[in-house]
Amino acid sequence: MPRTNLSSLPASTAVSWDPELPAPGGLCAIHQPNLFPRLTTLAKLFAADYWIVLNDVQFTRRDYQQRTRLADLDDPNRRQWLSIPTHLPAGRPTTIRDALVVEPHRARRRTAAMLRQHYRSSPHWAALDQALDPVLDLFEATGKTAAVAEASTRILLDLLGWKGQILRSSQLSARPGRSQRLADLAAVTGARSYLCGTGGMKYLDAGLFAAAGIGVTPFRTPAGGMWDSGRQISALWALMNKGPQDMASRLRAIAAVQHELRPAA
Repeated sequence: MPRTNLSSLPASTAVSWDPELPAPGGLCAIHQPNLFPRLTTLAKLFAADYWIVLNDVQFTRRDYQQRTRLADLDDPNRRQWLSIPTHLPAGRPTTIRDALVVEPHRARRRTAAMLRQHYRSSPHWAALDQALDPVLDLFEATGKTAAVAEASTRILLDLLGWKGQILRSSQLSARPGRSQRLADLAAVTGARSYLCGTGGMKYLDAGLFAAAGIGVTPFRTPAGGMWDSGRQISALWALMNKGPQDMASRLRAIAAVQHELRPAA
């Protein structure tokens, strides 16, 4: 499918053009940066050929952009919020990419301490512990909540052996509007289909995707077992219980199914 001409998208929010676009015809996921994301979110990103980080929309405090639920290693029903204190310089209209970490050094120490408290007894802790340093360094290096959240997802994808590519919406051209923005982002990156979670399917205007020649593939995860809590707690619990190799095998199987599904009409 030919890429959409950037000049044909009026009211663009783009600040620059990123030439490192994926090969056309891939499966695209678009999702806000989440702090150590839930298992269902991580599985959706893993199934995609590339993830467009939606970082130029309004920050939402009661979402997962700066917080996540950590579950006890031995009991997923025992949960505790891990949150990054966040300041919004422009108040409520502040975009995700502009949100700032409050007291970065203190936030870093608390994050590291909570992760150790919950998961250091796991036989798989060493792999996570080694991967955490680049995430923790970003607290003070950037002072940006989105940078920390994106990196926390990236290291989990890396541990699972994901071969995809990460792009950012702030570097791409798209028109405003909830569904229009997503359709434009998928189009400008040459996607053959947009991978959409169950929540997104409730509001998405699939007609805007169809007009751009892009399908919409509903993303579904298995039922039962660790998936019962997959929408509530961080994927860290499953990763620390099952290990990276086991989890990678499970997510590859789900990804294979998603690539075989026909897009919804």
